[in-house]
Amino acid sequence: MLYAIIAEDVADSLEKRLASRPAHVDRLNILKDAGRLVLAGPHPAIDSEDPGSAGFSGSLIVAEFLSLSDAQAWADQDPYISAGVYEKVTVKPFKKVLP
Repeated sequence: MLYAIIAEDVADSLEKRLASRPAHVDRLNILKDAGRLVLAGPHPAIDSEDPGSAGFSGSLIVAEFLSLSDAQAWADQDPYISAGVYEKVTVKPFKKVLP
């Protein structure tokens, strides 16, 4: 089943985010290579694809896991959590309808 992992950053997280991004992306690539990643990306803090020093306000990941508990366990191990980037992470089932 698909699950949405919706994360909200702490204020002024850009420096921590950039420092831990390689490890974060490595984990996403493992999901992608396994054919389980639907989409992943950050929420710019301003209305721009490149927010510059404004940074990001959070992230969205939609991926396939065997269960909600597996999705939660995967999310709990995100390098952005241990680096102090994420303030809150919500994991919930997701049903893709379109496209």
